[in-house]
Amino acid sequence: MPAPSSPPRQTLRRTRVAVALITLVLAAYGFTQVGHFLTNEDPLQMADAIAVLAGTSMDRPLEAADLFKEGYAPQIVLTHRMPEASYEALAARGVIVPAEANEQREILVRLGVPVNAIVLPLRVHDNTAQEAQTFRDLALKNRWRRILVVTSKYHLRRAGFAIRREMSGTGVEVEMHGTRYEKADPDRWWTTRSDLRWVLDEGAKLIAYELGLGA
Repeated sequence: MPAPSSPPRQTLRRTRVAVALITLVLAAYGFTQVGHFLTNEDPLQMADAIAVLAGTSMDRPLEAADLFKEGYAPQIVLTHRMPEASYEALAARGVIVPAEANEQREILVRLGVPVNAIVLPLRVHDNTAQEAQTFRDLALKNRWRRILVVTSKYHLRRAGFAIRREMSGTGVEVEMHGTRYEKADPDRWWTTRSDLRWVLDEGAKLIAYELGLGA
């Protein structure tokens, strides 16, 4: 008949069980908090310009128009993004599709934003890092001290990382703000397909950024 376990062995077993339970609890808590981590935004403050990241047709520009009308900044910066390859195919057939940013500018003007308050650089951007470079150039040229960046809620963390990295050493403060016109539920991000895609995509890209692999 085997000898009963000694008190030290029982204590070790209980410690292992406790550690495993604590690890599971922390993992579950971390899982539920991922949405809030990615959608963290800054308190709204007055800025020199509202910079709109490309990526949506009107969800982000409309938020910028609202902020402009509320007096948070006197200028709005829109950016051109790389057009779909089909645009060239359409042009070859005689169908010219207006650039998305040009259409956004026209809509903002119709909403009451003065055309001279809208800045639209000619450069076409392929990613957030390139947009951050454009914002940096504009900030230095115009001596802006703070820019209010508008993007999608789940894009806030990564975009903020990229833009603040680009602004490092310039003295320009970056304020990140998510649009209210794009649905997001960070409390239950795993329950809807759109939120799940956002979190998985942004989580992977954020890790790449932290490792210096992202553009």
